[in-house]
Amino acid sequence: MNTQHIGFIGGGNMAGSLIGGLVSSGYPANKITVADLDAEKLAHLSDTFGVNVEQDASVLALDVDILVLAVKPQHMQVATEAVRQAVQQKKPVVVSIAAGIRIEVLRRWVGGDLPIVRCMPNTPALVKTAATGLFANEQVSENQKDQVESLLGAVGVTVWVNAESELDVVTALSGSGPAYFFMMMEALEAAAVNAGLDPQTAQLLTQETALGAAKMALASSESTAVLRQRVTSPGGTTERALGVMNERGLANIFQEALLAAKDRSIELSDELGGK
Repeated sequence: MNTQHIGFIGGGNMAGSLIGGLVSSGYPANKITVADLDAEKLAHLSDTFGVNVEQDASVLALDVDILVLAVKPQHMQVATEAVRQAVQQKKPVVVSIAAGIRIEVLRRWVGGDLPIVRCMPNTPALVKTAATGLFANEQVSENQKDQVESLLGAVGVTVWVNAESELDVVTALSGSGPAYFFMMMEALEAAAVNAGLDPQTAQLLTQETALGAAKMALASSESTAVLRQRVTSPGGTTERALGVMNERGLANIFQEALLAAKDRSIELSDELGGK
């Protein structure tokens, strides 16, 4: 991406992950500025990555081409209204990585006639394996889309959705998804320990098996259903285990869980937007 000046309002873990991904990919640190009220966070980011820091977000907003809103959802209204005048003067691309804040609400807080992109990255951004869904309003140009995609692509894969409402599904799938896999891994570890393995061995084998399965799925052009069938020999151990999961309705559990998370995402958006 072109060396646009990127500004972050908020210097927490997700902002730090994005900044680390950008810098490690060769993006010039002097083209990145972070604003946060926490001086310790700013000092850490400056020392670690060599980026510029600023405690006054309005000063930052007057000088950047891409403005990343990386504060917690419950703090977003105060943060955006504080920089409204500066943003309206500079007109940067506004990128929100806060869950649940719809574009119409952001426009109300920060002002209209702005290119705005909503993103839903997930916590594996901390290890540069994020899966991020993005949606842009009509004011975002194709060139600006490329710039935002490169920004989020510094920490993983990105996918554009066609409707903002799809971000509720993205939130339920990849946003909350790491916790689903952690729960499955936790259950597998416990089962293996109960079956006779020591905890360290159970943990290592579980982690490596999960990693290996994910890598195989990414490397293959086949569907996960086909990959599952290939490791399920008739009459074998895998078939027996999968039979138990099917009997217990595992697919239905995931269906219900995903829809519950999606519904909660919609509820949170309504609650946050009503403030």
